[in-house]
Amino acid sequence: MADIIQEFNDYRSKMNEKLLADNNKIVKRIFNLDTNAYAAGALDVKTKELLGLVASAVLRCDDCVKYHLETSFKEGVTKEEMMEAMGIATLVGGTIVVPHLRRAYEFWEALEETTTTK
Repeated sequence: MADIIQEFNDYRSKMNEKLLADNNKIVKRIFNLDTNAYAAGALDVKTKELLGLVASAVLRCDDCVKYHLETSFKEGVTKEEMMEAMGIATLVGGTIVVPHLRRAYEFWEALEETTTTK
């Protein structure tokens, strides 16, 4: 199942390189703003990633959900914390978020597998 993580990261990296190589000022500024927004500030990175996860789930962006899941996992978010955040996302977004909740849970399980197979 770790393949879904590798495939996601490979595709994301490849396409980000292409987008940034195109040298579009607006795109570069948005990428930079996104990077800086999730840096530690008044809120720690872990909290910001969970906020990003909830917003991404409500907006139904699976790529964004995967990104925030992986970063949250690396920041030490527990499965219980992730599920509580996704529960809030499902409450706010409604039942239309449930398919994204399923895929998020599957991706989280893959992340957990990476730590048990090392």
